[in-house]
Amino acid sequence: MKTALIRTAAAIAICALVGASHAAAPMSHTPAAGFYRTTLGQYEITALSDGTHPFPVDTVMTNISQQQALQDLAEADLALPLQGSINAFLINTGSKLILIDTGAGALYGDCCGKLVAHMRAAGYQPEQVDEIYITHLHKDHAGGVAAFPNAVLRLSQAEADYWLTPANRAKAPAFLSTFFDAAQAAVAPYQAAGRFRPFKDFGPLEAGIEAVPAPGHTPGHASYLIQSAGQQLLVWGDIVHVAPVQLAHPVATVKYDSSEANAQTTRVQLLRQAAEQHWIIGAAHIAFPGLGHIRRRQGEYQWLPLNYDETP
Repeated sequence: MKTALIRTAAAIAICALVGASHAAAPMSHTPAAGFYRTTLGQYEITALSDGTHPFPVDTVMTNISQQQALQDLAEADLALPLQGSINAFLINTGSKLILIDTGAGALYGDCCGKLVAHMRAAGYQPEQVDEIYITHLHKDHAGGVAAFPNAVLRLSQAEADYWLTPANRAKAPAFLSTFFDAAQAAVAPYQAAGRFRPFKDFGPLEAGIEAVPAPGHTPGHASYLIQSAGQQLLVWGDIVHVAPVQLAHPVATVKYDSSEANAQTTRVQLLRQAAEQHWIIGAAHIAFPGLGHIRRRQGEYQWLPLNYDETP
């Protein structure tokens, strides 16, 4: 009897040990490093996250009813507040390091301004960036330009003329006044250092990289088409802000668009081309890393994220 009791007690003790937690691991509350690397032919592409911020779908979407926009989100298993990604893209051609957009820097507060840290985590230093191509001079695309001491700043002349002309600020909606201030502050150090080089004509900027006109969100908005060894990547800037809404309804716009009609036309054109040409898209505001393809199915466009690949 005594032996049986000992065996029973031992079995209970073993079960308790097996079921016990060996370490109450604390929550880390630390996000993963915000970079993703892939290749495009002979080029290396690194997507960089500047952070995410609440995007007010219910107050900034235009040319679509609030009910429809919220329904589109619900069908994608999303709800308010919707976190919007701010993505930028680093292109290593082997001879140059080119950054397309720079995130918000300090202009959006603690949510963002993480691009430089993520660039370092990816193995690059801000001092190594040779050129910066800006899609447009909104805060969340040009707010971080001050971090790159050796870079040449490039954007369309039409974009520079719009944001750097005082008369345009006077005619613009009041909520854009701080956007003019931010644009001028971003450009000023590059002008002073002789490293500000707007391009008057769209087209080739470097071997394998060309600027594509994409007006509407801003007057001189540019997208950048990168090509290497038969592969093509279009870094399109702010063609789409809220994918579940604007892929289903390309006519949906945002109040920050300088011309809703031009934004609609550009979006419809680029979505069609992206689907037909099977371009890889680098999207500023589609969930990080913002790399994928556009497919047209049953009258609507769909986003197909790139397949995850850890191959060196």
